[in-house]
Amino acid sequence: MSTPAVCVVLHDVAGENLAACERVMGAIAAVAPVPLTLLVVPRYHHATPAPSLERWLDARSAAGDELALHGWSHLDEGQPRGVIDRLRRRVYTRGEGEFWALDGAEARARLGAGRAWFERHGWPLHGFVAPAWLLGAPARAAVQALGFDYTSTLRHIDLLPENDRITSQSLVYSTSNAWRRHASIAWARVVAASQARNPVLRLELHPRDADAPAVRRSWQRALEAALRTRSALTVAELVRRRRAERSRLRAG
Repeated sequence: MSTPAVCVVLHDVAGENLAACERVMGAIAAVAPVPLTLLVVPRYHHATPAPSLERWLDARSAAGDELALHGWSHLDEGQPRGVIDRLRRRVYTRGEGEFWALDGAEARARLGAGRAWFERHGWPLHGFVAPAWLLGAPARAAVQALGFDYTSTLRHIDLLPENDRITSQSLVYSTSNAWRRHASIAWARVVAASQARNPVLRLELHPRDADAPAVRRSWQRALEAALRTRSALTVAELVRRRRAERSRLRAG
């Protein structure tokens, strides 16, 4: 990348989480007015989105934020296979890794329904990010087949369909209890230091990340430091810039 970038991503955007999402966005704005990538769940825990949420998303898209598809229900309702799979799907992700074990047909159906919801509202759609970043092989093939520009995991942004990969370890927090908060703040410092020379830094936030003062201060400081040397971009903007740079290199 010619200029280092920081992408600020907010997960789990849905009606149930809207007030908490707005608190996070307010805390971001207190640092700087940056464009956001909002990961939107069409039927969060099977709830139908309220018109007020859809109007809010209209406004965010019009203001320059990117809306990306983040699963369909954000629930993994399948049965784990074995101890490791159970730990991954029931403990680590708390039953929200929706796209980890779907077959191709079911993945295509959910992705198609999500894309149709975006199209009805006229929201541009470039990216799909699986809940908990868990994307099984059949679901990944479905994402690629349906023409998304990118998907991402905890450590990478994958450009589709060419499978160009941007390596970028996400700066992410866990806030469910005190020991997780303390551990994630310490780990965030390690990740921020390890990514200091990486052309792309990703700050990936969740709806409760503004509620614990120590966590909020940690990521606000990280964002403030990043903005001293990096341009703030949505993930879609980053992907477009990457493609343009690669195209110039090939032409040269």
